[in-house]
Amino acid sequence: MVLGLDTCLSSCSVAVLDGARIVASAREVMARGHQERLAPMARDVMADAGLAFDRLDRVAVTVGPGSFTGLRVGIAFAKGLSLALGKPAVGIGTLEALAAEAPGLVFPAIDARRGQLYLQAFEDGAALMAPDALTAEVAAARLAELSRGRPFTLVGSGAPLLADFAPSAAVIAAEGADARQVARLAAGRTPGPLKPLYLRAPDAKLPAAAGTGAPA
Repeated sequence: MVLGLDTCLSSCSVAVLDGARIVASAREVMARGHQERLAPMARDVMADAGLAFDRLDRVAVTVGPGSFTGLRVGIAFAKGLSLALGKPAVGIGTLEALAAEAPGLVFPAIDARRGQLYLQAFEDGAALMAPDALTAEVAAARLAELSRGRPFTLVGSGAPLLADFAPSAAVIAAEGADARQVARLAAGRTPGPLKPLYLRAPDAKLPAAAGTGAPA
């Protein structure tokens, strides 16, 4: 029994997996407010499944890349729930969860702003490259290099940004990972510490320290 969670991007998603079957799930598109919605959504999904939290065998959550705030919300909630229940936690990469939306050769891509995309490549679930932060032009070159003319699917918020470079590709413009896929991927994984995956420094900067020069 796995509780899947995703708050890394522009949606909040929760799902419960029982064996091979999703028994309840919910998903809301939101640019912010994940912290306020995640716990009530998890409570409601568990209620819809007719399950108490202590029935869970593990908790799964996307660990990035994604928004820094959303990523921390999901990981903190999963860690707290794992500790409270005494059940293991499993981290799933956001790009891997997105790639699970389509079979065959898949390039999950997230719009990382500042002229960049977070990109990875999978074929039938196996990673062909490590996640990376790339410009659209470099990402397009990576598509051509790895696809070698074969058909493929673009998935994620960055997919429309690459569609012009690959007009024959199928495009799934998902706002975030689906917790149903997160739960399915986590069911067969070995649990371990939840570590956020950051591909670049945060956009927000700390204010500069005041000068410490001696008075005139």
